[in-house]
Amino acid sequence: MRVCPDLDTVMYTLGGGADEARGWGRADETFTVKEELAAYGMQPTWFGLGDRDFATHIVRAQMMAADYPLSAITAALCDRWQPGVRLLPMTDDRVETHVLVNDEGGRRAIHFQEWWVRHRAAIPAEQIIGAGAADATPAPGVLEAIAEADAVLLPPSNPVVSIGTILNVPGIRDAVAAKTVVGVSPIIGGAPVRGHADACLTAIGVETSARAVAEHYGPELLDGWLVDEADEGVSVEGIEVRSRPLYMSDPEATRELARAALDLAVELKDRASDTGGRTAAKEARP
Repeated sequence: MRVCPDLDTVMYTLGGGADEARGWGRADETFTVKEELAAYGMQPTWFGLGDRDFATHIVRAQMMAADYPLSAITAALCDRWQPGVRLLPMTDDRVETHVLVNDEGGRRAIHFQEWWVRHRAAIPAEQIIGAGAADATPAPGVLEAIAEADAVLLPPSNPVVSIGTILNVPGIRDAVAAKTVVGVSPIIGGAPVRGHADACLTAIGVETSARAVAEHYGPELLDGWLVDEADEGVSVEGIEVRSRPLYMSDPEATRELARAALDLAVELKDRASDTGGRTAAKEARP
């Protein structure tokens, strides 16, 4: 059964059916199927999907068995949820995230969800691997959507396993970099806003700080970077850095953050137009 957590979370959230307290899955969820599967010994007890969520994955599995590509399946699922946007998977090819660990069980690769959910990222990761990413191709419409965009906003998602995985699909990073790009820091005051992003950053040798994440993306990708007021004064060569409250504590705060990112993107895009080209860092790219 194929589970696509990021796609489903966006779909549920924009469609009004997400469990906002947990940050994943469906609202008003029950777990009868999980309990029954556990009784049969057919599912790890550390990983569980809710009954409502299972329905999404069953539909996806049935359509995949009928040879529908993930992009078409996602569109079909969105027919129900009406998220108000065209939701595109990064690729129709199979890409999974694995984590290379070395503990009492020896040096081995485990699935990202086992590391993230079962072990809560407590086992130090030696490497995070996007299995299949190097051979994947962007899904239909992805490069076209990026090319047609006025600007690209990178949300404060995990820079390694969420945004990084997408950028690692050949062709996507270059397409994004060709646009005006503004990112929002997932790190506030040296700590991740949510989840174990610090463990992921450590695995790739990046410090857990707003500055280091911006440098990881680089001025070849980013034009602008929003950091929290706790990180006011952060500067990154080649990137316009602004500080403002980043905590999305309620819908209004979320809207204000999105507006600030859009305003910065418009400002930087207009500035580039006035100077007759892209930012200096992007102009310097080979």
